[in-house]
Amino acid sequence: MIYPIYTYGQPVLRKVATPIDTTYPNLKEVIDNMIDTLAHADGIGLAAPQVGLGIRLIIIDLSLLIDVKPDLKDFKRILINPEILEKSGDTVADEEGCLSVPGIHEMVPRFNHIVIRYMDPDFVEHTETHNGYIARVIQHEYDHIEGHLFIDHISPIRRQLIQGKLNSILKGTTKCAYKIKAVK
Repeated sequence: MIYPIYTYGQPVLRKVATPIDTTYPNLKEVIDNMIDTLAHADGIGLAAPQVGLGIRLIIIDLSLLIDVKPDLKDFKRILINPEILEKSGDTVADEEGCLSVPGIHEMVPRFNHIVIRYMDPDFVEHTETHNGYIARVIQHEYDHIEGHLFIDHISPIRRQLIQGKLNSILKGTTKCAYKIKAVK
C-alpha cells in the first residue's frame, strides 16, 4: 500500500517519535509499505513520521542516485530506533529537499562524519560509521524522528524568502507527483 506523504504543517512532523520493539503491530507490513511509498515518490529516504506514524523507523534507498552517485547505488537500510552516537568532521553545506516539503531545495550544513546505532528488521543491533553523502542522508532522516525538518537548519533570511512556498504547502495548493496529506 502506498501511504500519503504528510507535508509541512502536519503536527506529527514536529513530534519526537517513539521507540518500537518486536511487539509493534504489523511491522513487516509497515516497512514494506514505506519501501513502496518511497519508491513511488522517487525519494531516497523516508521516516515514519512522514507517513503519519510517530515511531522511530527510517527507510533509506540510494539506488535512485545511480546516474549521479553510482558508488551509492547499493546503499539500502532499514533503521529501527536509530541513535546517532557521534557527529564530527567538517560541516559541509549541500542542497537538500524533502518529500514532506515539496518544491523547496536549500543549502543545509551537516556534519561530514557520523556514527549510528540501530536495529534491523530482525531487531539485530548494528553500529556503523558513515561519511559524506550517506552521513547527510542519515542526518536528514534522523531529524524527522526528532521532530525537525531540513528548513530548520537554514538562515532566517532564507526562511523568509521561502515563506510563500511554505504557505502554499500549508494551504494544500502545492502540486506533487505523489500522494500527499496536506494540512489544508
